[in-house]
Amino acid sequence: MENSRRSFFKKGIAAGLGAMMIPELAKATVQENASANASKISLKKNSVILFQGDSITDAGRDRADVNCNSQGQLGYGYSLYAATGLLTKHADKQLKIYNKGISGNKVFQLRDRWEIDCLSIMPDVVSILIGVNDYWHTLNGGYRGTVQIYEDDFRALLQYTKEKMPNVQLVIGEPFTLKGGSAIDLDKWFPMFDEYRVVARKLADEFNAVFVPYQAGFDAAMKLAPARYWSGDGVHPDLPGRQLMANLWLEATGLK
Repeated sequence: MENSRRSFFKKGIAAGLGAMMIPELAKATVQENASANASKISLKKNSVILFQGDSITDAGRDRADVNCNSQGQLGYGYSLYAATGLLTKHADKQLKIYNKGISGNKVFQLRDRWEIDCLSIMPDVVSILIGVNDYWHTLNGGYRGTVQIYEDDFRALLQYTKEKMPNVQLVIGEPFTLKGGSAIDLDKWFPMFDEYRVVARKLADEFNAVFVPYQAGFDAAMKLAPARYWSGDGVHPDLPGRQLMANLWLEATGLK
């Protein structure tokens, strides 16, 4: 696998960001970061998929739009790109895809709205990307959270979700930052933020959830183009970063 990864990067650097570069990068990243017992998602006809999280998931969605599969309620982020891929490839299953991310959210705020924005939909698949605000807001927003609070809150949310929906399939996205983005002060963010990433992976293993290695994906991407190509502020992805996230999600879940 290591030889194939080196070959991938040699080809990528030689060819530049060609049309196939993001899919290839996502595939290589997921293969390299897969757990030995990595789960995959299975879909049936009329499966309901829910994307949850903060502003990275929210991505300017219209919160008044309650219709599944509409661009308004999916927003303009990775969930739209992933949903487009899912709806195209799995048209026979007539999937119902929702985005309920809300900008600024931390884990406890997901829990506060879980009955309305998750359980009422009764999804078959719940994808959660949360954690950047759980740390960022300790720097600039007066939030007094810690990595232990993040872990405890996130575990409690996942336990509650499984109690209410025992058969739900979980996807946990890795919180990420891009060093070089305008919002990322290296002295303030690191090494503490890396502990949040460790927690997300730990909980994915604990709950047999699919883990999406976003940080590893962006780290690899920055070998091809600088951080601000993928995300101006290092937190919120721009167009190529959104596509990369969608490809990572689809590869990790086995739904590409």
